[in-house]
Amino acid sequence: MPGKSVKVVVAAVVAAGALAGCGGQTRAGTAALVGGDRITVTSLDHTVRDWRGQFKDDPVANQIRANSSGLAPGLGDQESETDMQGALSLLVNFRVADRVARKAGVSVPDGLADQTTALMDQRGGAGSITLASGLPRSRARDLARFIATQTAVMQKFGADLNNAQSPLTVQAAQQWGELFQRTAAGMHIKINPRFGRYDAAKVDIGPVVYDLSSAETGTSDT
Repeated sequence: MPGKSVKVVVAAVVAAGALAGCGGQTRAGTAALVGGDRITVTSLDHTVRDWRGQFKDDPVANQIRANSSGLAPGLGDQESETDMQGALSLLVNFRVADRVARKAGVSVPDGLADQTTALMDQRGGAGSITLASGLPRSRARDLARFIATQTAVMQKFGADLNNAQSPLTVQAAQQWGELFQRTAAGMHIKINPRFGRYDAAKVDIGPVVYDLSSAETGTSDT
């Protein structure tokens, strides 16, 4: 599954002047552009703030996250860079997944997302799983849709959903990952340099690179 933050669960076309391209100037208030969809810094800040408040009070989410990837980062008084990058990576990848489904000719009906939510509830709770992934409970439906999209696309590729070790399932998972990477690369996703850079090969946001251009002007070299 794309993105390091999502692994706890299952297992942008640039608008003119909206966000910096290579060495361009960032429009104030934009965290990312993906597929023409703008994610604002304000919404990202609110998302991470809500997550932090909910996560610290949810022992199930803490256990899921700890068992999956060690201690959860960024539990101090201020949002950590990792928290922001992880949340933004998921928000970006949700949009990429929608494009992947369209490219694969797969529809993801609400009923499939409902079934996925129910399955998440049986395996620790959809809200807790979403918190463990790095997003607040209000994003549980979005996460369920992401998982449902992966399931539907892999099924079209021939996966045996009752056997995760089946060669057909393994092959379908590889096809999903490759299509996801190609789709992400073709969307020309742009991230505010403050939060790092999107790596289509890893389908994740990498570390912030500090240099004179990014630190002083808010631009990013790519």
